[in-house]
Amino acid sequence: MTLIDSQNVPQSFMKTRLYQAFCAEKTEILRHKWIESQKAGRDIGFDAALIDWIVHHRAAWRRTYIAMLEVENKA
Repeated sequence: MTLIDSQNVPQSFMKTRLYQAFCAEKTEILRHKWIESQKAGRDIGFDAALIDWIVHHRAAWRRTYIAMLEVENKA
């Protein structure tokens, strides 16, 4: 599933923290989709993976991601 076609995204936007956070989050959702699909023995689909990831993992992931950004800013 393509949420944003990177060919149509201006280079200036691709360098923003917002876009980088979006890409990092999308990567985690796709990783979660793969893991849960392996457990289920079938492709669970992006929508099911997205909802499950948001409910069970997003809050912790965001805390970790924000903490990582804070460490990078101090360096």
